[in-house]
Amino acid sequence: MIRKIVLALFALALFVPALTAQTELSADDVIAKHLEARGGVAKIKAVKSIKATGKMSMGPMEAPFSLALKRPMMARMEFTIQGMTGIQAFDGANGWALMPFGGKKDAEPMTADDKKEIEEQADMDGPLVDYKDKGHKVELLGKEKVEGTDAYKLKVTLKNGDVMTQYIDADNFLEIKEEGKRNVRGTDQEFETAMGDYKEVDGLILAHSMDSGLKGSDQHQKITIDKFEINAPLDDASFKMPAMAPKVETPKDAPKEMPKK
Repeated sequence: MIRKIVLALFALALFVPALTAQTELSADDVIAKHLEARGGVAKIKAVKSIKATGKMSMGPMEAPFSLALKRPMMARMEFTIQGMTGIQAFDGANGWALMPFGGKKDAEPMTADDKKEIEEQADMDGPLVDYKDKGHKVELLGKEKVEGTDAYKLKVTLKNGDVMTQYIDADNFLEIKEEGKRNVRGTDQEFETAMGDYKEVDGLILAHSMDSGLKGSDQHQKITIDKFEINAPLDDASFKMPAMAPKVETPKDAPKEMPKK
């Protein structure tokens, strides 16, 4: 009799792991819970535009910034350092930048790498919303500890070939970290971004702080968002590259210098 009970318990022990395995989440399960935690797909897609204002800091330097996103795929970021304002923007087709810090006064088209990066930012919903329709691929690589927190590890391969890893908190299903590669001055470098200080804004749960930098480096850029404006009125023209200022040509017969008295 005892022998039969032992065998029955042994058989049950073999069955329990199989049962547990059946209840493990798939990549699509994690994505569904993540999007629900953000406020739900319906609310996410109902947003037509969003504007964030705050400050960026790296060491002692601090700069105010704003980020504006508008459907279908437009983005504009501004930041001010020492009284000069830099702009990076994408109008849905073309990326451009105005960087006056080196004495430049006119906007210029972005490099291919910079354009690819801002185009990814212009996807207001994020890569996980309708990822299959967008041509992306997502794999669940199991769980991993992120500073003591259990997180689902998602490998996201974008349609353009870029690969990023997103870490989703196993308890509240909000993103807490992202890793990826970025081309900086011709060199691929690994970056990481930690997200936190989530708050509710018009039914959406949004991160209000981000810490980003080279993986393994102590030099990180911290972003603090003071305000989100949902469905803020944004003019499409603000995402277009401004025309270059006309050059004033000096007549050939004009004197090179003022005559001395």
